[in-house]
Amino acid sequence: MGDTRQLGMGIGWRPEIADAVEGLPGVDWVEVVAENLCAGHLPDSLLRLRERGVTVVPHGVSLGLGGADRPDAGRLADLAAKATALGAPLVTEHIAFVRAAGPAGALEAGHLLPVQRTWDALEVLCENVRIAQDALPVPLALENIAALISWPGEELTEGQFLAELVERTGVRLLIDVANLHTNHVNRGEDPSKALDELPVEAIAYVHVAGGVERDGVWHDTHAHPVPRPVLDILADLSSRVAPPGVLLERDDDFPPAPALAAELTAIRDTLRRSAPVRLGSVRSAGAAPVAVPAGAAAPATCGGPAGPAGATTAVRAEAAPAAAGPGPVRAADEEARQRVWVAQAALLSALVAGAPVPEGFDRARVRVQSRALAAKRAGVVARIAPELPRILGGGYRAAFLAYAMARPMRDGYRRDALDFAEHLLVAGEPADPGARRRLARWWEERAGERPPGPVARLLHAVRTALRGVKP
Repeated sequence: MGDTRQLGMGIGWRPEIADAVEGLPGVDWVEVVAENLCAGHLPDSLLRLRERGVTVVPHGVSLGLGGADRPDAGRLADLAAKATALGAPLVTEHIAFVRAAGPAGALEAGHLLPVQRTWDALEVLCENVRIAQDALPVPLALENIAALISWPGEELTEGQFLAELVERTGVRLLIDVANLHTNHVNRGEDPSKALDELPVEAIAYVHVAGGVERDGVWHDTHAHPVPRPVLDILADLSSRVAPPGVLLERDDDFPPAPALAAELTAIRDTLRRSAPVRLGSVRSAGAAPVAVPAGAAAPATCGGPAGPAGATTAVRAEAAPAAAGPGPVRAADEEARQRVWVAQAALLSALVAGAPVPEGFDRARVRVQSRALAAKRAGVVARIAPELPRILGGGYRAAFLAYAMARPMRDGYRRDALDFAEHLLVAGEPADPGARRRLARWWEERAGERPPGPVARLLHAVRTALRGVKP
């Protein structure tokens, strides 16, 4: 079964709150976004935490294991190197897709998008998971995601989909109770029913985070305090099984350290009140008991992924009888991959490239999701290229959203910042000559090329005129 040690109480490590995290009492472990790390140059704060015995778990966001393509070997190797550098007992990722090949080339969402809960999508996901498991030096756990939109024609509930995934692959689960709340508000899904159906004994750890509701839509912001409904779902989960670890996520609008400490205390209190008497406890003083029940899977540090005991799964009429423990996952049928690719490419094209909304989707929700993706791009680009908002002033956000709504991101956010600046320069923007010179200088320094000049702007004007649109 592997190492049965407990993770305990944790918090998401972010550079903006590194000092606060180091000073928080009762923090047993931290989780760090894998893509923000370089295996050979770990931040000093993480090194100090590791020296104190604090476990560090890398949390990936870019593999896209739910996508139609098989996982990229380079991304897997990079994640494996970071797990090794951190001495992590496991790595985590998401049940999501993040990219798809569209008519105009590869499309990047810049966000985690929900996988169709169909047998085709499950078949593709299971093969992708096994490929990842074989490439990683430690066990893998996968997180349920939050979603604004629902796929038409789904064949399984979330709990059934997760149970089938665990039974077929032996992968562990990272259950985000905030995401269960998000899906309750946005998609009408009952969190208690999901917990009834999924194999809670396969849980590696739990995420807790805040969000906000606007116009009947719950936005999983990770930038607000944890609300009572999310703590109530945590209590429901804890009454069923003792989670080996629980982690507070915060990604933006970071509060002072006392507010973070208070949120951790609220989580501990929720666990303490909801958990029945169990043997063992987490390592944090005063934390709720979270021992693994007899026969349950626990975080492993050697060998392959530990399989859960007692998993409840959906039954598919044509499925073969389950073997004892997770057996080999057969290669996904290429026709199934093709069907998944067609569906995902159509949705992503509508979200990021202005294509028509596919049949069966709630058009209003797709528009909300599209705007949310563009707004996220604007925020991330502003953080990694802060010179752009300074140059453009109050017009930055409106200009970026106008650019992003019909122009998909390519090659990540840094390339997006360059493409945005080039787009403005080609269009002769900004109108202020001084700001335009500063933007051209910024672009030239980073792109290694001369900025678009009068000829490029003239060609742009001609092409625009030929389309019958005023330049």
